[in-house]
Parts: sequence; C-alpha cells; structure tokens
Amino acid sequence: MRVLGIDPGSHVTGYGVVEEAANGLSCLFHGEIKPLRGASLAACLQTIRDGIVDVIRRADPQALAIENIFFGKNIRSLIKQGHVRGVAILAGADGGLPVFEYSPLEIKKAVVGYGRAEKGQVQTMVRAILKLPELPPPDAADALAVAICQLHFRKTDTL
Repeated sequence: MRVLGIDPGSHVTGYGVVEEAANGLSCLFHGEIKPLRGASLAACLQTIRDGIVDVIRRADPQALAIENIFFGKNIRSLIKQGHVRGVAILAGADGGLPVFEYSPLEIKKAVVGYGRAEKGQVQTMVRAILKLPELPPPDAADALAVAICQLHFRKTDTL
C-alpha cells in the first residue's frame, strides 16, 4: 500500500509518500511546498493545490492522510490552516483517493510511542523507521509521520 501524507501549513506544506511492502516501510520521496512570501491567500492555496496534485500524479498513492487541525491561540493561523487542509483534501478527492485524518497526538503516538513528543523526536523516529540517510526537513518529516500513522492504524472512515 502507498500513502501520501500531508502536513498542512500556509507557509510550508509538507508531503511524504510511504510504501508498505513485505520488507517493511520505505519512503518513495518527500518534500515541502512553499508558496511565495507575501503572495495572496488565493495564490498560496493554488500553489499548494498544484503541488499536491503533482505529487499525486508522480506517486500514484492509494490513500491520502492529513494532519487534523490542533487548537492554538492564533485564530487567524488556524483559519489559514483550515483553508490549506481544504485544498489538500479536495486535491486528494479529485484524484480519487480516500482521505483520512489524524490528530497530532495519534501521529506522534504511532511514530514515537508518546503523544506529546517534540518535533525533533518525530524527525529522528521517521528517519529510523524509514531508514533514511538523513533527517528530513521538519514539515516533510511530519507528513511522512502522517503516512506512517495511516499505515499503522489503517482507519477506514474517510472524510
């Protein structure tokens, strides 16, 4: 099974494609989509959507897994993150993919074994699980963790 994981963010959206085979999990590729600084919200969302559509075309995943919004103090950031999640979910649905969501707690628990793990711990465990030669960038590592989480929990309730 091949899963595209997405870590939605308006400044940086991480993505990672993880495949499960008989010999375990492997990373096909990962990266970050970075809209131009100062671009309008519409232009940022278009860049993110186009980037995700391109990844779906290249990877041909069987599912898309995305991090759910976590609560924070900055309402404006949460609203922007909601917009990014929306275009990511739509890109997956347009690509015919089932879309699954996981909370940060579920993701960290699946990858690190502890729901309150720090970003660095997630990066280190993603590197170890996928046998990567170096640490992936933070947002790509989070996206890979989301994909690993889907392969671990195998939710069936789509969005």
